Amino acid sequence: MDKPTLKNTLKFFECLGTIKSRSMFGGFGVFCDQTMFALVVNDRLHLRAGQQNEREFKRLSMQPYIYKKRGFPVVTKYYSVPDDWWEQTDTMMDFTKQALAIARDDQEEKKTATPNRIKDLPNLRLATERMLKKAGIDSVEQLQQEGAVRAYQALQKSHSDALSLELLWALEGAIEGKHWSVITPQRRDELLNTLQR
Repeated sequence: MDKPTLKNTLKFFECLGTIKSRSMFGGFGVFCDQTMFALVVNDRLHLRAGQQNEREFKRLSMQPYIYKKRGFPVVTKYYSVPDDWWEQTDTMMDFTKQALAIARDDQEEKKTATPNRIKDLPNLRLATERMLKKAGIDSVEQLQQEGAVRAYQALQKSHSDALSLELLWALEGAIEGKHWSVITPQRRDELLNTLQR
């Protein structure tokens, strides 16, 4: 359903840098050089909003994308662009560059702001924090010192249930400050090789 719009989006934005897409939020996140700045869902393009452009988006009656998580609505920072922007290429590109700049600024801010608790790291929840505490890792600093592989091995020792490899990618992403789905295949292979030694 989202494929024609996704294809048009990837082609339209290729002048900005390396443009890729990944499944997320029930649609496809659109990334420029590892920074997600747009979302294609329900056959519509949505651009990232921030303080600088959100008021303008609302003034133009643009709507944020809302999805359900555990039955509750979650309002995202991605606003649906008007259909006629596809013909108004300058307008589309101006708003897109602003959305990309906002997304990059947010990414930098997140890198410098270190979460106090494990559950506040990307990909991790309170349940993961409890599992790690049981395995003897009870702070963000300790998790970063141990690294993804040693933390995963500690979890394997302290939990009788089999652990999925997604948890290893989640730990690596948490340490790197990014979503686990953007861990490259090469890095995943390195982690697996270290794990199997």
